[in-house]
Formats: sequence, C-alpha cells, structure tokens
Amino acid sequence: MRMRNRDWWPEQLEVDILDQNARDVDPMGEDFDYAEAFQSLDLDAVKDDIEDVMTTSQDWWPADYGHYGPLFIRMAWHSAGTYRTSDGRGGAAEGMQRLPPLNSWPDNANLDKARRLLWPVKKKYGRSLSWADLMILAGNVAIESMGAKTFGFAGGREDAFAPDESVDWGPETEMEASERVPEPGQISGDLGATVMGLIYVNPEGPDGNPDPDLSAKNIRESFSRMAMNDEETTALIAGGHTFGKVHGAADPDEHVGPEPEAAPMEKQALGWESDYESGKGGDTITSGIEGPWTQSPINWDLEYVDNLLDYEWEPEKGPGGAWQWTPTDESLHGSADPAHGDDPETPMMLTTDIALKRDPDYREVLEEFQDNPMAFGMAFAKAWYKLTHRDMGPPERFLGPEVPEEDMLWQDPLPDRDYELVDDDAVAELKSELLESDLSRSELVKTAWAAASSYRDSDKRGGANGARVRLEPQRSWDVNEPAALEDALETLEGIQTTFNESRSDGTRVSLADLVVLGGSAAIEQAAADAGYDVEVPFEPGRVDASEDQTDVDSFEALEPEADGFRNYLGEDLDRRHEEVLVDKAELLNLTAPEMTVLVGGLRALGATYDDTDRGVFTDDPGTLTNDFFTTLLGMDLEWEPTSDAKEVFEGYDRESGDLEYEATRFDLVFGSNSRLRTVAEVYAADDGEEKLVQDFVDAWHKVMTNDRFDLE
Repeated sequence: MRMRNRDWWPEQLEVDILDQNARDVDPMGEDFDYAEAFQSLDLDAVKDDIEDVMTTSQDWWPADYGHYGPLFIRMAWHSAGTYRTSDGRGGAAEGMQRLPPLNSWPDNANLDKARRLLWPVKKKYGRSLSWADLMILAGNVAIESMGAKTFGFAGGREDAFAPDESVDWGPETEMEASERVPEPGQISGDLGATVMGLIYVNPEGPDGNPDPDLSAKNIRESFSRMAMNDEETTALIAGGHTFGKVHGAADPDEHVGPEPEAAPMEKQALGWESDYESGKGGDTITSGIEGPWTQSPINWDLEYVDNLLDYEWEPEKGPGGAWQWTPTDESLHGSADPAHGDDPETPMMLTTDIALKRDPDYREVLEEFQDNPMAFGMAFAKAWYKLTHRDMGPPERFLGPEVPEEDMLWQDPLPDRDYELVDDDAVAELKSELLESDLSRSELVKTAWAAASSYRDSDKRGGANGARVRLEPQRSWDVNEPAALEDALETLEGIQTTFNESRSDGTRVSLADLVVLGGSAAIEQAAADAGYDVEVPFEPGRVDASEDQTDVDSFEALEPEADGFRNYLGEDLDRRHEEVLVDKAELLNLTAPEMTVLVGGLRALGATYDDTDRGVFTDDPGTLTNDFFTTLLGMDLEWEPTSDAKEVFEGYDRESGDLEYEATRFDLVFGSNSRLRTVAEVYAADDGEEKLVQDFVDAWHKVMTNDRFDLE
C-alpha cells in the first residue's frame, strides 16, 4: 500500500477537507441546472415507475411479501437518518449512501440491493432525477403504496460524487464498536449515533445488552441529536416498524461476506454476500435479528402499537444469534403473514421497541396513538417529512408539486417582504449614515460577521438573512460579545428607523440588510485607507424574522465552540483550535485560500473577540493591509507559548528581546502549516496586498450571501 503524507505525520492538520469546496468532481458540468431539470419531470410518472419496480419481485433478490416497500423505506430512512443537529452534517441531501463509509456501514447491509433495484428508474430519468431525491421519493412511494399518507415531498437534492471527508463519524477503529458513550444517555462530541456504523442505536440494546431502560436513554439522546422530540421519535419508530421485517436466518459472523467497499471486483460493489443456503429470500441475513413486527407487514395499521402494548414480551436469542424479544402469549405465535413460502411467522420486537413501552414518556405517546389512529398517522407523516427534509434548508429551496404549503418551525421560516428594496442612491445614503455613526469599523465588521458566519452549508441553516443575530439565542452567545452587540444593534436599529420613517415611497431597509451593509461600508473605507478603491457587492432583499419564527432550542446547536476568524478561543475544546478553524471554514463553504485571506483581513481590521490585540500584527488596525502576513512570515519575531496548553503565544523581537505581539494557535497555524504557509506567502509578498484586498472582498461577499438562496 502506498504511504501518504498523513501516514507519515498523523497529527497533520487536515486542510484538505477545504478542497471539497474548491474542486469540481461533478460530471454534470458547470452549465447544468439540476433544479430546472427536476422541474421538467412528470412526478406522477416517476412515482408510477417506482411503484412498478417496487411490486415486481426479482429472482436475484426476491421481495419480502412480494413488495420492496419496506426495503425502500429503510433505504430512505437510513439515507436521511445520519443527520445530526450539532454540525448539520449527514442527511439525505447529497445521496451519500452511495459512497463510503455509509455504503458499507453494517446498519446499511443489503441496501445496495435497494439501489440496484431502483437503477432502471434512475437510468430512465438520468440527470433530471438525482439519487438523493430518488431514494427519498422511493420511501414516500412505498409508504403510500402500503396504505399510509405522506405529508409531502420536495426535490432539489443534488448528488455528490465523492465522499464528504469533513464528517467525523467517530473515534472507533472497528464497525459496531462504541467508544463514544461515557454513560447511558450521553454521546461524546458532535456525534449522533451511539454506535459506529449504526444509524441510531444498537437494536439489541446498549453494547448488545437487552436492557430496555438503558436503551430508552440511548434512543432519547440519539434522536434528540438528530432533531427529533419524544413524539416524533415514537412516531418514526412505530410507523417504520409497522412495515416489513428484519433478517437473521443465521449468524452473520459465520455466513456473510465483506461489505461493498471490500467486496471483490467481480461482485461489482455488491456486498454482504451470504453462503447460508440460497443467501436470499427466506435465507437472507442482514442484522442477525429475525422476524416481522406485525401480522400484516405491508399494510399500514395499528398492529405494531397493539402488539407492543397489549402483549408481554421476553428476550431470547434468535436464529441469527442476536437478542430479540418474543411474545409470551402463544396466540401471537405463527400469526404473521409469511415473507416467503407458506409458513407463517411469529412477530418479534427489538430491545429498542420494548424501550418505548417501558419508558413512561414514550409509552404515553404510544397510548395516545392507540386511542387515536388518525393522530398516529399524522404524527408519522410529519415526522417522516422532517426526517427526510431536515437537511435541505429553507423551503424556498424545495422543488416540485408535492411541497406542502405549510412552513415548519424547523425550516427556520422567514416573513414575506411587503416593501420596496433600497436602490443604489439609498444604499449610498445608508453607507454614509453607518460610517458617520458611533460604531467603529471593527464593530461594523464584527456585527456583520456575527450574523452571517452562523451559516452552515451542511444543512443550509443560519446566516444573516432573518437578522436572527438580534434574537435569542444568538444575541446571548458569548462569541458575539452580548453587551457590545446590544450597543451595535441599538445604533443600527436607530439608523433603520430614521431611514424607514423618512421614506414615503414604500422603500424600507431591513435590519438584516443594514447589518451586512455596515460591514461592507467599513471594508470599503478600510481598503481606501490602504490605497485601494474597491466596492463590496451588496444585494438587498434580506428580511427580519420574528421570535415566533425562531426555534430557540434548535438554534443553540449553531453556537460556535470557538471562532478562529474572530480569535475567540472558547473553553474546554476536545480538539486543537486550528482543527476547529478548518471545520468552521468548511461549514462556511470556504476554500483554504478564502479561509486564509479572511483571517488575515479580519486581523488587519481589528475585528477580534473582545477587541483583543491577539493576532492584530499591525500599527494601523482598521486599515485593510497585508500586515498580518508580513509580520507572521518574517523572521523578526520569536514565539513562545504562555502556558503548557500552547493556546496563546508571545512574540519577542529577536534583537531587542522586547515583547511585540500576542497570538493564538489560530494565528500561528498560517506560518506553521506548510499548505497554509504557501497561501499566506502569496499575500505577504510585496505585490500581494492588492490581491489580498480583492480576495478578501470576494470571500467576505461569499460569506455574506451564503444564505441568499433567493439569488440563485
């Protein structure tokens, strides 16, 4: 095996995750417009084609009950279920289930068959229907085909063509191991699932221990990290387990071959080949757990809820060697329709199912569903819609005739604009007002950055649009310096009020637009003082959201643990500061050069947390120069850490020994990391300052408009 740089230096900073935001691996070409192509589809015809595939059993992979619906629901669920609120990563939006590691996770065993079954549909519609959209649509069609209602479907998910290397899937070195749960009900860091290679939790119970009480704690923690409350969690599990069965005809450790990424070439990326009997149909091995949940596994009904609540269950090892639960009442034995052949089956339950019955809060929801089947159906439909659309961002990105008219709070809705936008003359007037106010350039820049940098490209949340920086929880985040932010917002709101009241032509400026415009004006003036005439592009049209349109608890997940762009160190980080910086840059959809120039420019502008001098390597803060890079890359200073933690450093003049500057790891990484130093050298060169100014403006504008989906 060929050694790579990271094999030699495993502690090397992974700057290359930012290359994902720069490289073009999409074979569709720059001129291809997926939204336009998707809108040209006859969605009813596509659904008919999916229905035909779903109800036509294939000999090479026979359908349970003659219907692939349960398999397609599992595929869709597992495509979407990787989403986690902590960093917005995972989810269905890019069809990542086709790529490693997800295509080879144990929890996705045999879902490669589901995608191969759908290939005729994908082949027919080609570029107009992404795999990401097709997998979710197939799940919806399956639910409808088996008698349940769906809440809606939105297209617009563009496929990825390379794995997302920015996602931290966990510290384990083996699949189905768990080193992330310090105690039941807790998961370390940003992770969503409790076990490596599983979507949520171990169905047998924590670490294979069939303890429903411990399992309930894991379920609640995992599903809450994936944006689901107790009702939604119960609805999803109960609704999903109404359909289909699990497969454990024999022990997978003894009979099942390698996953797709390790499968031999002749298998053409089909994994998990089984040598047990026929290896398919009634001999299928997936999880190692065997049996259906209900008597009629391809019909929407209350049988799952009734079986779980009305009967007693006891743990036993099934034929696959895994823990599962069997009914103590013999009336359920042999009561379920056979998946293959003529022999009826006996319903079973997972430890995670019994957990819903034992936990008082989950049980209360189950009992409500049992008393009101219509409420169960609606709760499942809405939870399924949220599950499969959670990572798509605001509803303006949603495409197709089945998009619901109702906006959900989890979609971070925005109000409709009912006023005329400012024109160029009004923008110029407002810039003058902003620059003549009592706000400094750094304050204007920091306020704009605080608003816009909350954006996450992973799930298209956050950003300046909505002016949620003035609402809870963002206005109280420590990184945003709440007291200083309050003063800045008060001044900006005063300018907004004065301007809006002075206009009789229906023209108004939103606070969201004014915040961004303030940063633009400050940058233009800072560049002018450095001798460069630049204009920061500005597109009005942002609106101001209300508290009622803001889910405070949900937005807490967007609070940065540290911010290298503002030199905010944060507390109790579980990774190096420079790694947090790169991770934040990736979420902002930045490349390595864009990250570099933004840090250097913000330092020159003095836009640092708490107005500290850390990293402000200039005698003229507030002027957009390349001083940060020239000072950092020169040999005049010798750096010494101020503590064993090596988070803060002091720079001493090599000749005089005088203390000149203070810096953090966020600063020094641009001189210590070889890749970042090569970029920094471009801006530090004698002819680099003009390029820095222009590149800074371009990168700044990108951050300010990341959430402007209305401009696309």
